[in-house]
Amino acid sequence: MSVMKRYLLAAAAAVILIGLTFVVPSFTSYQLATVCAYLCGIAGLTLLTGAGGQLSLGQAALMAAGAYSYALTANSMADAGTEGTLLLLVPLAAAVLGAAVLGLVIGLAAGRLHGPYLAGFTMALVVALPAVTSTFSSVLGGDQGLWITVEKRPTALRGTVSNEAWQAWLAVVCSVLVLTLLANLLHGRFGRHLRAVRDNPVAAALAGINPARTKVTAFVISSAAAGMGGGLLAYTTQSASPGAYSLVFSLFLLMAAVVGGIGSLTGAVWGALLLVALPHLISTATARLDLSADLAQRLDGNLAVAIFGLVLILVVLLAPQGIQGLLVRIGRRIRPPRAVSPPLSSPKPAPPSTATPPTRIPAPHGQLPATPKGQ
Repeated sequence: MSVMKRYLLAAAAAVILIGLTFVVPSFTSYQLATVCAYLCGIAGLTLLTGAGGQLSLGQAALMAAGAYSYALTANSMADAGTEGTLLLLVPLAAAVLGAAVLGLVIGLAAGRLHGPYLAGFTMALVVALPAVTSTFSSVLGGDQGLWITVEKRPTALRGTVSNEAWQAWLAVVCSVLVLTLLANLLHGRFGRHLRAVRDNPVAAALAGINPARTKVTAFVISSAAAGMGGGLLAYTTQSASPGAYSLVFSLFLLMAAVVGGIGSLTGAVWGALLLVALPHLISTATARLDLSADLAQRLDGNLAVAIFGLVLILVVLLAPQGIQGLLVRIGRRIRPPRAVSPPLSSPKPAPPSTATPPTRIPAPHGQLPATPKGQ
């Protein structure tokens, strides 16, 4: 797909999703904003793990870095009396920058780690997040987190557009922008270098590619995408707390990337949709059942984890390339075969001549050979 077609497709998707907010309830718009926030984190994980082959379990910590960067920046600007567009855009930029800086530190520290060692190192970041917020509770708010002063929807829209729809608009635009930039990177020179380092670092180094620099760059880009997701989630929920970015949430992000299709950005869309829709459907179904209060409390949250794990097992067994890979395979089967034009006919070579060559009568020694009559 060319770059222009990619831009047109992204613009069309943004217009359709924004138009959808006019016909759906406010809660659905809120869910759409949450899907877009999760999508940024899962898309960054798709680049890092799917294209780069670096298994990370710390994507939730990077999203938390974006959320806290957004919270601290927005609250500071609000205390200074800043309003309007700056109170919206500057904290989002701070969320991306804060997560990217953390990703740079992680990438430099984990540049030589591979496989389970890298996964364990990144998982330690998520485990240590509550301790960090408690240690710096005067700044980060401890276990309760931070309440955020956010810029509401513009005054011109307050009579016609709900606050949830405005949040969905912002999240859709930011997530589409993130997906477009990541797609351009993956289909460009950096994507080729990243896949080369993933497949064979030694051969990539012999081809003039710096594996360490490529891995660190992948960490920074993935972290920046996760920071955007954390900033959008902080803007939507108007809070940033360590409980929202737990180890379970980090595992959910990785599972969503695998279920959707770890090697495709389109698969990240399916994973984000499933990550938001599945718990809602489960809670709706259990609410209609006549369950005791104790059983309902035990099923709340735990049932979603169990079903999501079951879905992951089924996808790995039946569709190793995820939902997107399964859809592509089905599309290839139902697509009518293209007609193959016959090859151009080439002129047939002339048949070999069957005429008998003229015979020559040997002449006695010293005389010219006799020529047959008529020659």
